[in-house]
Amino acid sequence: MEKSTLTELIKKLDSFLYIDHQFRKGLGVRLPVKNPATGEVIGHIAAATPEEVNAAVSAAHVAFQTWSKVLPKVRASVLHRLGDLITADASNMAILMTAEQGKPINEAKGEILKLAEACHFYAEEATRVHGEIIPNDQSGFQSLVVREPIGVVAAITPWNYPAELVGWKLCASLASGCTIVIKPAELTPFTALAIAQKCQEAGIPAGVVNVVTGKGSQVGQALVEHPQVDKVAFTGSSAVGLQIQQSCPQVKRLSLELGGNCPLIVTAHADIDAAVQGATRRSFRNCGQICIAINRIYVHRSVYQEFISKFSQSADALTVANGLDNPNADLGAMASAEALTKTQQHLEDAMSKGARLVAGGSVPEGDQYKRGYFFRPTIVMDCDHSMKVMIEETFGPLVGIAAYDDLDEAIGYANDTPYGLAAYCYSKDLAEIHSVSSKLEYGNVAINNVDAGIMNAPYGGRKQSGIGYEHGREGLLEYFNFKHVRLYHGVRE
Repeated sequence: MEKSTLTELIKKLDSFLYIDHQFRKGLGVRLPVKNPATGEVIGHIAAATPEEVNAAVSAAHVAFQTWSKVLPKVRASVLHRLGDLITADASNMAILMTAEQGKPINEAKGEILKLAEACHFYAEEATRVHGEIIPNDQSGFQSLVVREPIGVVAAITPWNYPAELVGWKLCASLASGCTIVIKPAELTPFTALAIAQKCQEAGIPAGVVNVVTGKGSQVGQALVEHPQVDKVAFTGSSAVGLQIQQSCPQVKRLSLELGGNCPLIVTAHADIDAAVQGATRRSFRNCGQICIAINRIYVHRSVYQEFISKFSQSADALTVANGLDNPNADLGAMASAEALTKTQQHLEDAMSKGARLVAGGSVPEGDQYKRGYFFRPTIVMDCDHSMKVMIEETFGPLVGIAAYDDLDEAIGYANDTPYGLAAYCYSKDLAEIHSVSSKLEYGNVAINNVDAGIMNAPYGGRKQSGIGYEHGREGLLEYFNFKHVRLYHGVRE
């Protein structure tokens, strides 16, 4: 990858906000954006001022009056056009993402293409928003239930999937007739601004899509508190989600996709090779920086040693590299020093309490790793629930394993958490599959695979993992108000 290519891409976005169909240089203080693989400052964002936040929300509020009335077929065509533009420029957008987030280019490009898929999916769903006719208990009356877009959406998004997690909110907003102000994570702002470029190219009207940058505690909170923001769509930690819920000064619609602490159960009847393949992918993809990453694994004692032996070999075979230099690497750099430190602390905690290291456990050797936030895929065995790796979300390339004897014991361990986003199980026994899937207290359960979320099915958590849904029809309906119209027409049969 030519360094000049990256420099050119960032030059067009550096310190810009996107408000009312225009890129404008921000007036606020500049915050550096670093490449997590090298520590190099690749650009800056402007911390949006209160006046700029207000300008973005006001633009979205004005635009809502017309965008909400646009025919669904027209909104669908705009979304299809946006998806096509994103697909056409996926390679450049992937370079930007890798430079600011750390994941290898090929993985970043895959995420960009999933963003395009979301555009096309919600384009189709835009034309399928139906109302209902409700029977009345008196003749001469008819009740209509219609769905109307909520209004201005504030989308506050994280750094781990800086394209997809913007896209789910952006596409649902556009499809429903809502307008949106996006506040991306300060670690990964350029991906969101590149999406704004595509929105501008797609001819999305002024004010419908806006992007403001800055710290969540300031710019994000200003959006939460803004009286013209009608809905907050947030993906991030449970602590911040709770703070958003508690700090809204007016009643607002909320969609909160929060943290997870996701278990995998491997039963005595599992296909061990398949379980190892799934565990490797879902534990370490994106360095474990994903809400549905496998954090902890419970393996039946009869297959415990076999699973650990194969899993450790699989983890050790993964390549770790600068994602710009090696697009095919399995893992790139972690996104920040904070994420790396937490992973190391969870590992130290587990080891101090009796866990045994079976893979990884250190920074890769070599000069190319010294300035970045790299860590080898790491596995510890003989874990219990006194260890942070088993009870907290590490959000890094670390997974703990414990043995169990009885399936209900494993299910109990899996449910022993305040979170409820995703859970996994490998078994070829139908009775075990039914038992596990019915007893796990999670919004998403994947059996014999590790893809807990697909675009056309609802995706959301339970307990402290959030409220509301993304994906599917249910994800789109989160952006509508329901209105009951009870009509007396006087016709009596």
